[in-house]
Amino acid sequence: MDLQQFLMCLSLCTAFALSKPTEKKDRVHHEPQLSDKVHNDAQSFDYDHDAFLGAEEAKSFDQLTPEESKERLGKIVSKIDGDKDGFVTVDELKDWIKFAQKRWIYEDVERQWKGHDLNEDGLVSWEEYKNATYGYVLDDPDPDDGFNYKQMMVRDERRFKMADKDGDLIATKEEFTAFLHPEEYDYMKDIVVQETMEDIDKNADGFIDLEEYIGDMYSHDGNADEPEWVKTEREQFVEFRDKNRDGKMDKEETKDWILPSDYDHAEAEARHLVYESDQNKDGKLTKEEIVDKYDLFVGSQATDFGEALVRHDEF
Repeated sequence: MDLQQFLMCLSLCTAFALSKPTEKKDRVHHEPQLSDKVHNDAQSFDYDHDAFLGAEEAKSFDQLTPEESKERLGKIVSKIDGDKDGFVTVDELKDWIKFAQKRWIYEDVERQWKGHDLNEDGLVSWEEYKNATYGYVLDDPDPDDGFNYKQMMVRDERRFKMADKDGDLIATKEEFTAFLHPEEYDYMKDIVVQETMEDIDKNADGFIDLEEYIGDMYSHDGNADEPEWVKTEREQFVEFRDKNRDGKMDKEETKDWILPSDYDHAEAEARHLVYESDQNKDGKLTKEEIVDKYDLFVGSQATDFGEALVRHDEF
């Protein structure tokens, strides 16, 4: 696949994602569960392994000896200690857990970065992104799929400018990550709400009424009878979404809906790991304290928990 074909595919995939749904759509951005396993340390540390490493990485290390597990865990600890002061705090551990859980986001950014940093200067300008993403399709004023790519480009430019903190229209990798995954950044949440409202607000009055809310999730397609879940969503709108009971959702009500304040599972797990490993009870962990409790963090063949570290070639 050449570059132009790739860009067309990327654009079409984005267009599909933004097209009108025919089935229920979940607009709500929840923090993912750290593991689908039961958190019961009396039985196993499987939940902790998934939380610390990410479920996709926490596997295939049941053949490691305890010595191999400890060695590789020590290398991870050096990465977690962000300020290099020799201690791992709850905040550093929480940040690591969130990174491990959202590794796919950073992998996605890396893939897209290579296709958009055209001059390979370690930055992505708006011009580079626009040319790489839209240069091919904008040459055709009447694309076969009928999708409005110019409108989509204007929307992307607005989001790019929001992600670009210093306003120079050149994104660092962190700013590019905020552009591609705005729901992960507090300073981008307003643009997430704005884009969501624009998608759903068909009459462009600046609000989301009940029929627009339902219409975004479900298309009748000629069916007179609505499924039970649609009826439930109508009740949810009236009872919980529309807090001021004016028959529509404004910006703040929409934000409460799609960006709820979830329980911070990563912080809870970080505090749990520190509590279980902090031998001198100073509220932070040394590398020795973590490695001494390696079976809690990663396990090994000897512990028979079957899930541990990340691939050796990553370190």
